[in-house]
Order: sequence, then C-alpha cells, then structure tokens
Amino acid sequence: MLTLNKKTNKLELEAYHFELQDVKEPELFRETFQYTEVPKIIFNNEVVPMNVPDDIWITDTTFRDGQQAMDPFTPDQIAHMYDLMHKLGGPNGVIRQTEFFLYSDKDKAAVRKCQERGYKFPQITAWIRATKDDFKLVKEMGLKETGILTSCSDYHIFLKLKKNRREALDMYLDIVKAALAEGILPRCHFEDITRADIYGFIVPFAMELMKLSKEAKMPIKIRACDTLGFGVSYPGATLPRNVNGIMHALTHYAGVPSECIEWHGHNDFYRAVSNATSAWLYGCSSINGSLLGIGERTGNTPVEAMAIEYVGLRGTTNGMDLTTITEIMEYFQKELKYTVPKNQPFVGSNFATTKAGIHADGLLKEQEIYNIFDTGAILNRPPEVEITDRAGLAGISYWFNTQLPKLRDSKDKLEKNNEAIVKVKEEIDGLFKAGRCTAMTHDEMLAYAKKYLPNYI
Repeated sequence: MLTLNKKTNKLELEAYHFELQDVKEPELFRETFQYTEVPKIIFNNEVVPMNVPDDIWITDTTFRDGQQAMDPFTPDQIAHMYDLMHKLGGPNGVIRQTEFFLYSDKDKAAVRKCQERGYKFPQITAWIRATKDDFKLVKEMGLKETGILTSCSDYHIFLKLKKNRREALDMYLDIVKAALAEGILPRCHFEDITRADIYGFIVPFAMELMKLSKEAKMPIKIRACDTLGFGVSYPGATLPRNVNGIMHALTHYAGVPSECIEWHGHNDFYRAVSNATSAWLYGCSSINGSLLGIGERTGNTPVEAMAIEYVGLRGTTNGMDLTTITEIMEYFQKELKYTVPKNQPFVGSNFATTKAGIHADGLLKEQEIYNIFDTGAILNRPPEVEITDRAGLAGISYWFNTQLPKLRDSKDKLEKNNEAIVKVKEEIDGLFKAGRCTAMTHDEMLAYAKKYLPNYI
C-alpha cells in the first residue's frame, strides 16, 4: 500500500509484515558476540534516514539504575537531588521524568518526600518487575506510569528466563494488559535490545504493544535498553548493534510514535553520549540517563551531558539552569562523598582547568582561546590554572589575577613579567627541582600572595 509520509512528503510503500519468529534455538549473533573476543562491529552499508522528532527531552534513572552502583541514598538525599534535577530541567520539563524503586519502606519514603514538592517536572514514575503483584505498589504510591522489565534478547529469554520467544511475548503482553486495566501507563523496558533479533522479536513485540495501545486508547512506551553498551551509531553498521537502525525499525516498521520511545544506554565502550544523541537524531524523543552518569559498571548516559547536547542541537536552554550542573557536582562530592573523575567533562576538577603555561598565556590574553565556552557564565565554573612546574609565569599570574579578590574584580591585572610573579616562579621551580611532584595547593599560593603581593590580599 502506498502512503504519503507527512514528515518527509514522500510516497512510501508499506508492504511490510513482521511476525514473531519463534526459533527453537537462541539467536546469539555469534559472528558479532564471540565472548572470548572483543565484539565485532560489522557493516552491511544499509543506511537509514535521520528522523528528528518535533520534541526531544531527557529522563532520569539516578534513583533506580544509578543508585544500584552507589551506597544507598537516604530519602532526604534523594529529595535534595530531586530538587536539583527540577532546577536543572527548568519549568518546561527538559528533564521530564525520573524513576524510583518501590520495594522498601525507604524507597516509599523517598517517593513521598519528592511528591510533597508538588513539581510538575520531573514526573515521578516507578520501575517494577514483570509481575502483577508489583502493580499494587504503583497504585499504593499514586503513580501514573511505571517501567516494566521486558527482557528481549535471546540471551535473556532463553538463558535467563528459560522460555522461548512466544512464551516471553505472551507473558509480557499479559503484564501490559494488567497495567492498562489498572489505568497505569506501561513503559516496557526492552532489556538488551542491542543483542536482540530486531525483526524477529523486537518489531513484532512493538507492533503488538501498539495494537494494545490503540485498543486501550492509552500510550504505551518503549524504552530501548542498551544494557551492556554494545550500541554503535555508525551509518551502515548492522543490526542489532546499530542505534540508528533500531530507531528506524521502531518508528518506521513497528509504527511506534517518537514520543513513546526512550533510549537507555550504558557506557561500557565509551559510547553512551554519542549513542544517545544518535537515538535523538533517528527518531527517539526521550533519552534516559543519570546524574553524573552513575550506574552499573561504567555507568549510564550522564544527564548533564545530554543537557549540554540538547542546547547544542536545539540552540536554546528552553528554561534549563545549567549552573545547577556545578551544584550537583558539589553535592555529590560533599554530601555523598562521591569521587568525581578529575577529567570528567563539565563536572571533573580538571574541567576548565589547565596546567600548561602556554594555555595559561592564552587565557591571560583571551579566555576563548583555550576555553570551550564561557564556563563561568554557563556553568558557574570560570577557567582555572593549576600550578605545577609547567604553569610558567603566565600560569602564576593568571592564578593570582583570578583568585585574589582585589585583582579578580579589578580591570588592572598583573602582567606575567611582574617582579613578584617572577619571584614566586623562582620559589616554585625550586620546590619541583628538589623533588616535589604534586600541584601547589590553594593555601600555598595564598601564602605566596601574602609574602609578595600583600596589597592585593
């Protein structure tokens, strides 16, 4: 049948029919995943078109997947992070939802504390197992949406659940029907989608969900979970690893609306952010992540990274307060005693910090030379210099000009050839020649200021 695609304004042939392929033996894609070797990235050169949704947003799993990799959060800590998430996402809900466990009294107390805030965004949702009894917890907490674990690769269906595809599909559909009967919006978590049979299980399953959605006149969401981080976004890569192809299969062949698709990625192969962005570009409205990227093993897609990516793609913050990213980092370090990797973008201590004298010299002349954007205005993280034997005169003068209040707030700055700067450099060089191998501390630099620049203290 020919139809006019209103988004592309092209006539397209809809002669596709996908049915469940109920195989007797699990499809483990051994040409790609041999386990004793690094997984292969295979290409068939089949390229799908970009399909950017009208609206894109972020969802959060800090209190579910993220918390699984941390010491347990207290209800008060969760409520404070929820406040920060609300501030970061802004009044327009760029961070639209966050999900919670509901199994312990502590879980429930955290949900109630967050509900008492009365925020529209992020909406509070649940995560449950594929069992009907868990719906009682969702109803008890007064939540309107819940995630449901619907593992979809044969690794999980055959090897973990000890079922075949038909049995798994029927079980999942039964659970979804139960959710709809309770008036709860189901969000099906397609676990391990990047090792699943896309056209033999994923598309037929998604098509059945869309039928149920139409019958119930309620949306059913699909979270595409790259559980082990196998996804790649290279054009022409083969399924099931191709993120672009997965999005195309869900939107074009299974008929899932973009606003009902969510991408959940892990960072095992350093691809969490690039895969998430590709999911947006190829048909997915919602990207799921966690604050600072915390989560199992190498973690989830960092929420703050996608906030920056959103601005890059849309050209607007849409109400987000990006300075909250720095507040979140500080809270994790001070309250949760979490060690943020020094080189982590946007939040690490080395972000917007240089140790190189030549870079410091550039910062002295014009920040834009060596700073990615106005980090002071956008993230409340002005560029800094860490003083080592590599900092040079430029680095030392930059440190004093930005750290001493009387210099920071003055238009008159110390030049790098200032006599006091030269003396400080001579002393610091002597320390490192004598064997020092750590950067100068803030207090040590203030001591030099008191000694050589007392008028600026």
